[in-house]
Amino acid sequence: MEMQAVEAARRWLADQGVSEVRDGWVSDEEPDVLLTANQVAHFWAADVFSEDLAAGDQVRLALGLLDLLDDYWVTCEIRFANDSAEGPLPADVLWDGYRRRLEADRDAEAVTYSLWVDWFEDHTTSATAFAEVLGDDIDRVVAERSEALLRRARRVLECSGPVPWTAKESTYRTALRLPTLHSAVFLGLRASFHDVYGDLEPAAALDLLDQLDLPSNTRHLAELRHVLAAGHKNHYRSPYAWEDAVRSSS
Repeated sequence: MEMQAVEAARRWLADQGVSEVRDGWVSDEEPDVLLTANQVAHFWAADVFSEDLAAGDQVRLALGLLDLLDDYWVTCEIRFANDSAEGPLPADVLWDGYRRRLEADRDAEAVTYSLWVDWFEDHTTSATAFAEVLGDDIDRVVAERSEALLRRARRVLECSGPVPWTAKESTYRTALRLPTLHSAVFLGLRASFHDVYGDLEPAAALDLLDQLDLPSNTRHLAELRHVLAAGHKNHYRSPYAWEDAVRSSS
């Protein structure tokens, strides 16, 4: 958690008349009504981008609000602001903020969910977003092998199913050089098959799968190998392929 960013967000909320109490949040307008973090995000997060601040400082404030509330809706408002008439937001500040939170030793579900359903599922942003959060520096991840970089790599790989195969294949192959990332690559491959917007090339994905050092009892390993060997690209394009694979491996 970025404490300076959190405290800045807390002060900003206080300026809006919102403060944290023991079991949630309250506003000066209705001090007897307890609010959840999600309600605070829905009611106030968008206002960050109306502040008389430079765009980069707006992003930093919004990211601090994300740290403070730990609520996915804050990331939605960030994306809305990026897509607005005043956007796009400064890419260096935005993606540095995402990378730092993916590296942090704390829950990052709001960030990974944002990547998955907003940035990665949108074909106009998926390749760029993936490159920013992992693809452009996978070589550094493999070379340095710090816990923070490995944590980010695992989190991104696991939710990378919707990223176009051409944008992620080389990153997957580089990640093979680190056995500690093999399970994350496997989960990325599995999601590439199962996600509604998942994308893979069966032959290339099978080649990758066969190079992973995984326990033989890894859940769904046999089924994934079966559907890829049969040439299937996506669960939703071949809705019965997985059932056939389950029967074959049982």
